[in-house]
Amino acid sequence: MSDNFILVLYYSRQGATKHLANTIARGVEEAGLEARLRTVPAVSAVCEQTEEAIPAQGDLYCSLDDLKSCAGLLVGSPTRFGNMAAPLKYFIDSTSSTWINGELIGKPAAVFTSSGSMHGGQESTLLSMMLPLFHHGMLLTGIPYSETHLHSTTDGGTPYGASHVSGNSHDKVPSEQELALCLALGKRVAEIAKKLTTVK
Repeated sequence: MSDNFILVLYYSRQGATKHLANTIARGVEEAGLEARLRTVPAVSAVCEQTEEAIPAQGDLYCSLDDLKSCAGLLVGSPTRFGNMAAPLKYFIDSTSSTWINGELIGKPAAVFTSSGSMHGGQESTLLSMMLPLFHHGMLLTGIPYSETHLHSTTDGGTPYGASHVSGNSHDKVPSEQELALCLALGKRVAEIAKKLTTVK
């Protein structure tokens, strides 16, 4: 039986994706569920280098137990040439036992991203994060066009998931529309999770 929390799993290098994760977590909690924020360690090109088990600051690193116990999952990454960042991919590649045991089957999931420019590969990055979630048997959701901010945003926000254009210096704060779509996505996953656990 899943616990009553939604896992918000993200990797953030410059802070933009973390900002989105925090807003999505607020949406989850506005829908009445606990949001558990987790991140992943950076990947080093130096093979001998390892990260401490607990980060010096920020959110804890995600564990396979977090995945196993969650009622739903939101995954976020900055764009890397139209794909998810290597640290997140590295973590997802370590989830074979979760896949073998079917521990994510039937749980709702969604994705979010940030990029430096408007055409920095947001939609392909969102799609790249969806693929392993499909393999895990998760129920993917996006943002429906009933969310009016999808019609008015001039920066981030797509039907595939929440997104943000952070600018070349990564210092542009999320717009009102981007934040509203983050809140909506968090609420949507939480509300679906609640329905799935109450329907017999």
